[in-house]
Amino acid sequence: MHSVERRINAVEGFRVAVRHLDGRNVRGDRTHMPTYPFRRAMSDSANVKDWREGRFRLRYPGFEVDVLHRDGAPVHGGTLLGTVRAEYR
Repeated sequence: MHSVERRINAVEGFRVAVRHLDGRNVRGDRTHMPTYPFRRAMSDSANVKDWREGRFRLRYPGFEVDVLHRDGAPVHGGTLLGTVRAEYR
């Protein structure tokens, strides 16, 4: 997990996998990505799609991201962030 993924996990309370647009995983040691700027988690009532479009894509154009269930499987975009976070508690 690279630093952006660790920072998102610390702020948002769930794990993510950052990918290049072609699907390859981003290696943090080879990519100079800006730091995740948020200090507070997005509302539990927002869904994964809201987070992806409102927070991730605006700051990391040219990359994709999967929000992950605790078992590592990608979370559906309509899932509430509170539901995802509950898996990690």
